[in-house]
Amino acid sequence: MRNHQQPKFALCVRNEDCDDLELRKVYRVLPDKKAALEGYLRMVDESGEDYLYPESYFVSVRLSRRAQDALLDSRA
Repeated sequence: MRNHQQPKFALCVRNEDCDDLELRKVYRVLPDKKAALEGYLRMVDESGEDYLYPESYFVSVRLSRRAQDALLDSRA
């Protein structure tokens, strides 16, 4: 049986030198164990590409299933 991991989301609270991040916007965190060990999060930014950003730029948030579905559907 496959283990389906719940999507993770984070709120951008800092964006110094990152023109492709919007403050107070919720982003989906993409799985990247190596990046996490280094203190970074991987996510798709406003450019449409996935990049690594400092973990300190974000606050982890828990969203309802309905909110998760809405975010995931809008970025597909």
